[in-house]
Amino acid sequence: MGENRYAVDSDVLVDGYNVIKNNIMFRAAELRSLADARTLLLRQLQNRYGRTTQRVIVVFDGNDAREQERYEEHIRVIFSRYGETADNVIKRLAADARAAGRRVVMYSDDEEVRYSVAEHGGAIQTTKQLVTRVNAAPADMEARSRYRQQMRRIYGIDTPYKLEDEQEPAKPYRRKKKKKSSRRR
Repeated sequence: MGENRYAVDSDVLVDGYNVIKNNIMFRAAELRSLADARTLLLRQLQNRYGRTTQRVIVVFDGNDAREQERYEEHIRVIFSRYGETADNVIKRLAADARAAGRRVVMYSDDEEVRYSVAEHGGAIQTTKQLVTRVNAAPADMEARSRYRQQMRRIYGIDTPYKLEDEQEPAKPYRRKKKKKSSRRR
């Protein structure tokens, strides 16, 4: 639903370590190693956005003299240079995208970067919304599943199901009892 409005010429910016630090699924992977948590995040993003036209950019804090950039399938991964935060890189990328006429959707819980991206006209989402999105089934798959379940029920393929189960049971007719009068005749 919300994903389609950003589908054409849009950049999805992800504050990588912010997502990892704020969600239990990635924190559990981080207990093994930070590299495992990054790999899990990138794999989840590839599964969700790998077949879209959206540009997905994940930014991490780095410590090299220069900004490091690499691509993992559909995902652009950036490590900031020493002395520059991932937040500053995200702000710069949001400004560049808007200047080029592309929409921006940014996922972070960091208030400063959220404010800055919103100033550049970007849509702001939380890390929880990102995790919900990457873990959700595609909308068409959900609709197909509901349709299949309905057809299985209607045609009797689903054995525990009976058409009568969906219909309201008829209320039994009860005769009202006559009251006996206490008067004697």
